[in-house]
Amino acid sequence: MNWRTIIYVVLLVSLTVAKALPRTSRDVEGKTSIGQRFSQLHENNFKAIALIMFAQYVPGGTFGIAAGMAERVTALARSCAAAARDSPDCLKPLDRIFFDTICQEKNLPRIADCCAKEDSERNDCFLSLKNFSQGFIPPLQRPDAEAACRNYSQHQQPLTAYFTYEVSRKHPFLPAPTILSVALRYEEMMKRCCGGAEGPSQHLEECFRTQTPKVVKPVREDALRQEHTCGILKKFGERTLKALKLTQISQKFPKADFVTVHKLVMDVADMHKDCCRGDMLDCMQDREDILQYVCSNQHILSSKIQQCCEQPLLQRSECIIHVENDDKPGDLSPHVREFIEDKGVCERFAQEKDTHLARFLYEYSRRHPEFSAQMLLRIGKGYEDLLQECCRPGAPSGCRSRGEEELRKHIYETESVMRTSCDIYKEKGDYYFQNELLMSFTKKMPQLTSAELIKFTKEMTTIGSKCCQVGQDKLLPCAEENLDLVLGEICRRHLADPINPGVCRCCSSSYAFRRPCIGKLEVDESYVPLALTPGLFAFHGDLCTTEEEKLQHRKQEMLITLLKYKPQISPEQLGSVTAAFSAMRERCCGEANPEACFLKEGPELIKRSEKMLSA
Repeated sequence: MNWRTIIYVVLLVSLTVAKALPRTSRDVEGKTSIGQRFSQLHENNFKAIALIMFAQYVPGGTFGIAAGMAERVTALARSCAAAARDSPDCLKPLDRIFFDTICQEKNLPRIADCCAKEDSERNDCFLSLKNFSQGFIPPLQRPDAEAACRNYSQHQQPLTAYFTYEVSRKHPFLPAPTILSVALRYEEMMKRCCGGAEGPSQHLEECFRTQTPKVVKPVREDALRQEHTCGILKKFGERTLKALKLTQISQKFPKADFVTVHKLVMDVADMHKDCCRGDMLDCMQDREDILQYVCSNQHILSSKIQQCCEQPLLQRSECIIHVENDDKPGDLSPHVREFIEDKGVCERFAQEKDTHLARFLYEYSRRHPEFSAQMLLRIGKGYEDLLQECCRPGAPSGCRSRGEEELRKHIYETESVMRTSCDIYKEKGDYYFQNELLMSFTKKMPQLTSAELIKFTKEMTTIGSKCCQVGQDKLLPCAEENLDLVLGEICRRHLADPINPGVCRCCSSSYAFRRPCIGKLEVDESYVPLALTPGLFAFHGDLCTTEEEKLQHRKQEMLITLLKYKPQISPEQLGSVTAAFSAMRERCCGEANPEACFLKEGPELIKRSEKMLSA
């Protein structure tokens, strides 16, 4: 079978193909056979999706095993579609056929326990294997240029299928449309870079160096967004996820009425539940149902999505996510005082609490596209707290009127934090801004490794470079929503390997207040500083490198070690130690034998620094 053709055909599937995808056995109940699904999807599409599904459910297998299982399931489907419609195997729900096929394989890791279970329990068991696999498979890397082009010229079709398999097993929760679009970008890269494979190797290396990020970066970003959303659902529950989606959809479609927005929120939340469980088929079906609804109701949702809805199915979802918010209705009042001043507010709050709070969040969000979703959730929580206090028996008259003042105060504080951060970024630039973040986060989270601290603060610095350039009306959504992704990474890291009690409190107590909570953390008092051992501060000739990026990385590692050794170091002490280090480096790097100089001067610097730090 021509795997390259499969990839391209799947990229062009219509909405009717998505409609043909099966639900799980609890929904199908034997009503739709594999033969019917095969006829609706056609062979190429069916086989490509089968490969992805087997790769995701059996990450410990091999490409040969996954491709072989995809071939066998496709052969069964073909025969069921042709003649054997009434065969018992043809009448099984598709997900059961997939799992039966996996269980027929011998020597696959960790599947025996799952195969001993029945139906829904077996499904849940295989889903747990997806969770187990994460973190055990190395991430995608830039390929060796000459070897990649040699393979491409000799095995062009299987190579794209193998890449699809690798992405699928490395990202077991990524939806199939995302994986297939990545496969297309990979195919385009191989064509571009290997089209002139007889050319010089420098050209090949340069081509892969510039093109690989275009393939790998979207995978990482999509996987991060998926993992982030699933983390919110898992840690804070469905109510928090629905509130987050309510703010985002209300901002995106401010002309839509509450009933329409509420329907979309429920559908999107249900989709994320399926996607986060790893039910790829249900996840795909949910996604396409939502896209069909949105594009069929453009007239009541948004004037900005027509171009998105005209795109091929695969690009449609990403386009709608990133399209700008629709214009607010011209007759939309600037305030929502009725939620404070109306006499029936407390009665509505008592009778239908969640619906009343959802209406407030909807009305406030559609009026304020300049606020981040997380800030809107904090405003919603503040409104809920206000009503709980002011609607109780015996509450003083005028209690609710203070809500507006508290709201203004919170808005001012949030905007001030972001403006101050951008002022520091603009003054110091990337490297020194990241150093400021390193000093702050090493004191808050000294248990993180140097590599982790540098990675997280580098991501935060990238946010500064991106968001501090936008207008004031886009600063908060850009900064806080991107920062939320990084904080989500930190909190998932904490979940896997606890960092400290302060991080635990911020990552567990409230999603909306996670960023302010982490921002207010100070030196971790529970941390036991590093002991001064002979190898703690090692100075070598690599400090004389002329490659600025490597030198900066080395300096940052030493800064982190210093802060872990002396968490309470003052800015003045840090400045003195830094100046002494710079003088030593300049002196030794001017010597004929820098290594010998560092060997002599390093211990002396440590002694002098000790005196400075104990003063």
